[in-house]
Amino acid sequence: MSKNHINPASVSYRHTQNYLTSEKTIKKLLHLTNICGNDTVVEIGAGKGHITKALLQKSNMVIASEIDRTLYKALNKKFENQKRLSLLNTDFLKTRLPQSEYKVFSNIPFSISTDIVRKLTQSENPPSDAWLVMEKGAAKRFCGKPAENLNSLLLKPFFDLKTVYHFKREDFHPKPGVDVVLLYIQRKEVPDIPRSEQHEYRRFVSNSFKYGLFGRNALLTKNQIYSSLRQSKLEPVKQGGDILYIQWLCLFRSWLRYKKHN
Repeated sequence: MSKNHINPASVSYRHTQNYLTSEKTIKKLLHLTNICGNDTVVEIGAGKGHITKALLQKSNMVIASEIDRTLYKALNKKFENQKRLSLLNTDFLKTRLPQSEYKVFSNIPFSISTDIVRKLTQSENPPSDAWLVMEKGAAKRFCGKPAENLNSLLLKPFFDLKTVYHFKREDFHPKPGVDVVLLYIQRKEVPDIPRSEQHEYRRFVSNSFKYGLFGRNALLTKNQIYSSLRQSKLEPVKQGGDILYIQWLCLFRSWLRYKKHN
């Protein structure tokens, strides 16, 4: 087992975590994944090692981080003879992700769900698949429910997202005060927009959320919006109304065409 650790004095925060301890429940969750014996799997917040143990039985290599020094020392002792585990006493948000193909399976600290998803999905080498245990409300927002938001729109050209499991609060220790789900994030083999256009897509969507799609500083005129959607045989959008992802995609592509001709 390879080891790396940090000085506890350098840790800027601690995150309370609700642990999954049932071996039966963890195995049930892993049956929902495509993790197999050839995979390298990243685990964020190994905690007491219950998930770590199950991942070692199902995969080829596990890279597990744990920011808490006391928990790290206990994990180090528990898995001291395990050569297929790379255990890191570090802040996941500051670690380097693998350069080769990998997957993620983690019961993450709910308070930093957005930061974790952003790090995974915006890296130069995002995971092919990620299963994250998180608060239900956060998972719905990532999926764009009940309406698309900036985070969901930045994810969807490159990833498919869906909730694949709903937990009982009694599945955790201590019991959480919120509903919890397992969110599956799968990297699209062919993204909806080329990576070369990612910066422009972010600009278009961010500008539209900041100023409004029909706002004074909007990047498209009302006529351009209506014309683009009509030509693509999509429903028109109304000021203040919900806009579907497919409509956002259509409008972005139209904006790029208008840019090139102006």
